Amino acid sequence: MLYIALMLIALDVFYLALVRPDWTGLAHGAIPKSRFIKEYQQAQRRDKALPRLRWQPVALASIPRELRQAVILAEDSRFYEHEGFDFIAFKEAMDYNLSRGRFALGASTISQQTTKNLLLSDSRNPLRKWHELILTWDMERHLSKDRILEIYLNIAEFGRGIYGAEAAARAYWNKPASQLTWIEAAELAATLPSPKYHNPATDTERFRRRVEKIMSFIQRFEFDQSAMLSTPH
Repeated sequence: MLYIALMLIALDVFYLALVRPDWTGLAHGAIPKSRFIKEYQQAQRRDKALPRLRWQPVALASIPRELRQAVILAEDSRFYEHEGFDFIAFKEAMDYNLSRGRFALGASTISQQTTKNLLLSDSRNPLRKWHELILTWDMERHLSKDRILEIYLNIAEFGRGIYGAEAAARAYWNKPASQLTWIEAAELAATLPSPKYHNPATDTERFRRRVEKIMSFIQRFEFDQSAMLSTPH
């Protein structure tokens, strides 16, 4: 039994070594295709009816503050404060799920989502989650927060076949991401939990409610920032 356990651990370590990227190379330069993008391309080859791949990575400086702020407020408000895992959000999500008697909320950080999209799969397999935790911990020690956010905003799915903020802005509004307004930024942020079914094109009731919620986060954040700047020191 011990021999089998040791063999499984060894195999798991070997797998992690295979999927672990060159963090030094990833810290700068071009954004690589994520595993999700590669899997979509494979699906396209099997099903010609799928929409064409839209992916146009850009530098973080080309992604407006409005979108960066909207995504952080919607997905991971303590992104720049934690080290890959938000234990406060995790506890809040678990308390909420227990109160509802079902798994209604997750608590994956932007760092965890970046790891999953870039290197892993969308499987709910517990082993995949374990790999996500290990690789996220590793990534946070090699990449800056700005670089993690830059990668995430360039590989996140925003619709069927639409990956990254630049491709999403051009697909939905026919303009570069740098020209997005606050409401458009909120709409892209609202797309992230379920991009295939709730996005600016489908404009579902659930999507619209999430946009309104994110806009309220933004307004509160902007008010707090203004109050801080006007307070005498």
